[in-house]
Amino acid sequence: MAKAEKKAVIAKHQSHKKDTGSAPVQIAILTDKITSLTEHLKSHKKDKHSRRGLIGMVGRRSKLLRYLKMNDQKSHKSIVEALGLRK
Repeated sequence: MAKAEKKAVIAKHQSHKKDTGSAPVQIAILTDKITSLTEHLKSHKKDKHSRRGLIGMVGRRSKLLRYLKMNDQKSHKSIVEALGLRK
């Protein structure tokens, strides 16, 4: 992920101007990374090291989504709809 892409994702999901680490922003960044890594793994099927990293990212995103659902259901619902996640 290039710096410009990351800044665009942060700008889209931040709640105020200096918000770079809230749960919705982290979920959006992880989703973008997961998408790009999934595309990489489609063409490099034997890349087991990257697959392990992907599984870790998916787990981290799942934990953040669970945290957001417990603490702020409105934000959870909006981020899931915005990113097109199944939960």
